[in-house]
Amino acid sequence: MVTAKPSLDLLRSMTDEHVLRAIMRHGRLTRTEIAALTGISKPTISDGVRRLTESGVLADTGERTTGRGRAGSYYSLVPATGAALVAEITPRGVLGEAVDAFGDVVAGARAELGRAPGREKAAAALNEVAGQLADRVPLRCAVISAADPVDRSTGRLVHLPDEPFLVGDLDPVAVLAPFVSGEIEVDNDVNWSARAERDGGCAAGVEDFVYLHLGEGLGAAVVADGEVRRGGNGLTGEIAHVITTGPGGVAMPFTEFFRATDLRQPGTAAVDVDALRARCSDGLLPQLAEAIRGVVLALIAFTDPRLVVLGGTWGRDPALLGALADQATSPREVAYARAELESPEIAGARSHAIDALRDRIIRQAAER
Repeated sequence: MVTAKPSLDLLRSMTDEHVLRAIMRHGRLTRTEIAALTGISKPTISDGVRRLTESGVLADTGERTTGRGRAGSYYSLVPATGAALVAEITPRGVLGEAVDAFGDVVAGARAELGRAPGREKAAAALNEVAGQLADRVPLRCAVISAADPVDRSTGRLVHLPDEPFLVGDLDPVAVLAPFVSGEIEVDNDVNWSARAERDGGCAAGVEDFVYLHLGEGLGAAVVADGEVRRGGNGLTGEIAHVITTGPGGVAMPFTEFFRATDLRQPGTAAVDVDALRARCSDGLLPQLAEAIRGVVLALIAFTDPRLVVLGGTWGRDPALLGALADQATSPREVAYARAELESPEIAGARSHAIDALRDRIIRQAAER
C-alpha cells in the first residue's frame, strides 16, 4: 500500500504553527531557540520565521543575543495581532479586559450595573466596555461570562423564574459584533468556573464531576468525560427548581427554601449571604445542608460524578463541607471538595479566550 506524502504546503503550515506556538508561550525567541524548543531543524525554522515575517505576523524586535558567536535576532508577534476580549456580566457590573496571545492583560474597563438592570442598561454597559477596549487594541475574538442562563444556540441570555440577576434576553453577540472581528462565545459563569477548577483547581485530573455554585444565585455545572455538558438549550445545571427538603421536612423547590427561611434579599430571589451565615451560626446549618443534600443526590443520580465541588461565596465555607459529609447516607456517595480558585469564572473565560486567540492567529497565518 502506497502512503501519500504530506504536501509541501501542509508541512510549511505545520512548521509555522510550531513557530507561532513557541513564541506565544515565551514572548520572544531567536530562531535557534525555536529550533531547540520544537526539535525542528534550524534551516526549516528559519524558513518559517521568514514566511511569517513577510506575511506580517512576526517582526524582528531589534533585540540581539549577547556573548560569544554570531548575534541572534529576537522575533515576536506584531502588535496588530490584537487581543481577545474577556468580559463578565454580573450584578457588580460589566468587567472587561483585553488579553493578548501571551496571556497578558493589556487593557481593562468596567461599567456599573446593579441587580435586575434590564436588557437596555446591560447592553449599554457591555457596549461601553467593549468600545473602550477596542479603542486601545484590535479585538480578534471574545469570551463572555454571564451570571444568567445562556441559550446554547444563540448566546442570548435567558430569563428563568426566580433568577436573581435579570437582564432580559440580552444578546451579547449582537452587542459585541461591531467591536470584535472574530468569534464571540457566551456561557454562564458557573460553567466557566467549572472549567477553571478542571484545568487548575481542586478538580484537576477529574473527568467527571459537578460544580455546585452557592452564592447570591444558585447553579451547577456538569462535567462529563472532561467536558462541560450544556444540554440541548444550554440550561444544564439550573438547579433552582430541583425538589428537595425544606423546613419541617416539606418538599419544595430548592430556591423556595431560601424564601421559606427568610434568606432572600428584599424584592428579589437573590440569597442574602450575610443573613445566611449568621443563621447558620445560630443552628440553621443542618437544615440547609439537608436541602443541599437533596440537590446533590439528584445530580448524582443523573450525572454519576466522581466529585462534587462546592463553590460560590458561601458554598466554599468549611462548615458546610463538614455538614454535608455528616449527612452521607446514600449508597452512591461521592467525594466533596471546596473550590480553590478566586474568581474562577473570569479565570475560566480568560484561559479559553487565550486559546481561541492563538488558534485564530495561526489560522490567519496559514491563510496568508
